Amino acid sequence: MNIRPLADRVVIKLVEAEETTKSGIILTGSAKEKPQIAEIIAIGPGGLVDGKEVVMTVKPGDRVITSKYSGTEVKYGETEYTIVRQSDILAIVD
Repeated sequence: MNIRPLADRVVIKLVEAEETTKSGIILTGSAKEKPQIAEIIAIGPGGLVDGKEVVMTVKPGDRVITSKYSGTEVKYGETEYTIVRQSDILAIVD
């Protein structure tokens, strides 16, 4: 992976949304919600951001929940990633 985020940025890859509901109903493309669970691919070094010291609390491989419409989507090769600030990450999924 050659994408290295800067400052408090985090590169994430969204986890695919479920194609069917628990009751077995198959969802069409327009009925699916944008997934909010993602896997962290790379993190920035943290440091001084907007005059405040930022310590990175997530690490590559963590599964996280992000704000619904946060970040910048980028395509690198055939894979789509999203770059978000660490503050856009709401929780770590164990």
